[in-house]
Formats: sequence, C-alpha cells, structure tokens
Amino acid sequence: MNRRTFIASTTAAAAFGLAGCATSRMKNTDTRCFEIRTYYSPPGRLDDLHARFRNHTMKIFTRHGIENIAYWVPVDNTENKLVYLLAYPSREAREASWKAFFADPEWKEVAKKTEANGRIVSKVEIAFYQTTDYSPAIRIGDASHGGVFEQRIYTTPPDRLPNLDARFRDHTLDLFTKHGIRNWGYFHKMADQPGASTNLTYFLTHKSKDAAKASFDAFRQDPKWIAAKAESEKVGGGSLTVQDGVKSVFLVPTDYSPTK
Repeated sequence: MNRRTFIASTTAAAAFGLAGCATSRMKNTDTRCFEIRTYYSPPGRLDDLHARFRNHTMKIFTRHGIENIAYWVPVDNTENKLVYLLAYPSREAREASWKAFFADPEWKEVAKKTEANGRIVSKVEIAFYQTTDYSPAIRIGDASHGGVFEQRIYTTPPDRLPNLDARFRDHTLDLFTKHGIRNWGYFHKMADQPGASTNLTYFLTHKSKDAAKASFDAFRQDPKWIAAKAESEKVGGGSLTVQDGVKSVFLVPTDYSPTK
C-alpha cells in the first residue's frame, strides 16, 4: 500500500468509528502456499470422482505432504464441478509433493482402475495463492456450522488492489461480522499467477443462501459501509472493481471434506 492510501484509509477508519477494530485485529502471518483446484467431471462421473478422493486420493496426498483443507461442490452444480483447497509449506514443497504423488505406485493403480471406463475429469483449473495480511487464520474443522460457503472473486482496475485491501482490512471484515457474515479466508494470487495484481479471492460462510441475501442487503444499507465505500473510491480514483468484476458462487462441503 502506498503512503497516500494508508493515510487515507486510517483517517477514514477513525471517521467511521472503526479504527480500533482495524488495529486490534492480529495481522495474519501465514506464509503457506495455497492451491485452489477446480475439476470438471463428464456427465455421470462426478460420483466416481468423489469416491476416488474419499477412498484414495486424500490419503495419498497426505502421505506426500499435501494438506487437505476443504472440498466443495457448488449448490447449483450444473457443470459437475469439484472445488478444493490444498496447502503446502512453500511453492517449492508443492512441486516436490506433486512429483512424488504422480510417481506413487498406489496412485498409478488407483488412476488406472478408476478410469477403466473413461476419464472422470474432463478439465482442471489451478491457481496458487497466499493469504492476505488481514485474513483470519485458515482452520480445518467446523466452519459453516451446517450452512453454506460463498466464494467471491473480485477483479480491480490496475493499481487499485491495495485500495480494495485497505477497505476490507479497515472496514469490510468488521461490517460483515456485524451483519452475520462470517469471514473464513482471504487470498491473493501468487505473484507469477495471471491477474495477480488485480485479484482478491475470499470465502465467507452463511447459515443459508437466504441468510446470505438478508445479510448482504443489510450490509449494503449500513451507513458505515456507504461512507467507507465512498471514501475508498474517492481515494482510489473510482470504483475498486471493474464492471462485472464481482463473481460469487455458493458452495457446500463434500461428505469427505476436512472443513465442513
């Protein structure tokens, strides 16, 4: 963040009565490499993919130092998608782990057997991330309390990601909490990833989709949010997201996900 952005964001925080929240939150120091992988399965094969992860893949991942964090499917899964999150001590450790995984005799046998009737993954999307300095700690366990996760992906205009980060750090997270929206994890793409300088990806949890709508309706009408948004856009020189730059998908954990 540049000096001008920092001064403006902290001044705005004081004006809206939120400076204490921003300074009291512990700074996230998680340096792990995170990987979000999205698999698309051919029609009729998603259950086979789930079975392979449930019965084999996760165990083999663990053997090779790949940490299983969470596995989800979209609430409206029209594309037969599986979205999952892994973690590694570093990017170098990630490369070593996957090299060992692909060479593992058990994995080779599992892949051969499960694809005897054709491939069960038709497309794979991969991106590498690190948590933002304001992200809550990424924890495995009971996160949604029986509700739903929401993955939100924001794209900023060039040079405005620091402004968006400042708004989340100083205002948005606390206002989300105020309106019953739980902050689960906030991520930036690693520097070598496409769109790294303009992308914020984060996960929230809600009691339900209907609860999410009610919470966001109240959030957007909150005078503190209206003031924070206006001030941050004034400092940033315009909107902090491009047109159609906010994507949202509701997710539910699979039965084998370590994080529910």
